[in-house]
Amino acid sequence: MSKNKKFSFSSKAVMLCCLAFLMVPAGFAFASPNKPFPQHTTYTSGTIKPSNATQSTMDNAVKSKWDSWKAAYLKPAGTGKYYVKYQSNGNTVSEAHGYGMLASVMMAGHDSSAQSYFDGLYKYYQAHPSNNNPYLMAWKQNSSFQNIEGANSATDGDMDIAYSLLLADKQWGSSGSINYLQAGKNIINAIMQSDVDQSRWTLRLGDWATSGKYDGATRPSDFMLQHMKAFQQATGDNKWNNVIDKTYTIINSLHTGYSSSTGLLPDFVVLSGGVYKPAPEGFLEAASDAYYGYNSCRIPWRITTDYLMTGDNRALTQLNQMNTWIKGKVSSNPSNVKDGYKLNGTATGSYDSGAFYAPFGVSAMTSSSNQSWLNAVWNKAANSSNEGYYEDSIKFFSMMVMSGNWWAY
Repeated sequence: MSKNKKFSFSSKAVMLCCLAFLMVPAGFAFASPNKPFPQHTTYTSGTIKPSNATQSTMDNAVKSKWDSWKAAYLKPAGTGKYYVKYQSNGNTVSEAHGYGMLASVMMAGHDSSAQSYFDGLYKYYQAHPSNNNPYLMAWKQNSSFQNIEGANSATDGDMDIAYSLLLADKQWGSSGSINYLQAGKNIINAIMQSDVDQSRWTLRLGDWATSGKYDGATRPSDFMLQHMKAFQQATGDNKWNNVIDKTYTIINSLHTGYSSSTGLLPDFVVLSGGVYKPAPEGFLEAASDAYYGYNSCRIPWRITTDYLMTGDNRALTQLNQMNTWIKGKVSSNPSNVKDGYKLNGTATGSYDSGAFYAPFGVSAMTSSSNQSWLNAVWNKAANSSNEGYYEDSIKFFSMMVMSGNWWAY
């Protein structure tokens, strides 16, 4: 239509249009959220939240972070699809995609377009299957939405996508255009089939990591224990209990053997001589593969969230040691947190990164002895400016948990 061409509706046409809108089936594109933001979840007894901000102030800070994150990183990817802009050149990865799906389903109620974003992200996931398992997501695409660097999966992206689909079932139901629950079960079963080493009950790095030096390797930032408990609940597959038990065992053996004074876990772990050990430098990504780096900075968020939601205390000793160490290391000033540490606590990084300081706010929630530290981390995260996709994603999710708004399947 020409922008100068006038167009008018008759009153009858307006009435028919309104009736057509009202007759859109519930669950199609306009389903009311069952668990709208904010949720104000009750976490495990004895845990804490920031005490230096009201609940309303914290809720508004999360809303603001989502709004700025969405504006910066959530982008259309052709008709009816969305993707998360991971790099300025337009590349994306499945990790980012999982973050986008998780964030959008949790922000329904605040964001009236949340379901449209979620469904568009789901359709993009569908359009980029792994070559190894069609229910898992190819891990990387370029700005033309073409798979690059191998069309295989990364476990963290797969797990967040799966968990977000379970939440979508609780948020909007599964009777609309997408059966969220069935889609979630499909990817959960695919994760068990291809991302889990069923001879050892460990999480692989992805569906490709089945041989050579990658056989037996795992990544502690993938230790999403609460996700795995939801996977077991949704599917009834008790093999997930084996993975959960083994994951706690690895956390504690790494802590005892390699970081007893810090509680830090490395970016990557290898199986050597029957023992799980920090990977050597340069194992997969960088010299920091052996250290607490840009993968493991997510651990305080991922592992603590399980304790907050389920009360399972099998990793609590490691978390509490990490809390004690970081408070002493930075003199309880989150601006002193650096972006990387050896497992003995020696700093390897030099930057003040939200990907590193914000998750320590989540781990601080385990005990009232961390209240002033938690308050300081909350303040820094809530008042921070945009940094980049990765930092802003981790700050957003850390604030979601700290504010009491994370919720479970």
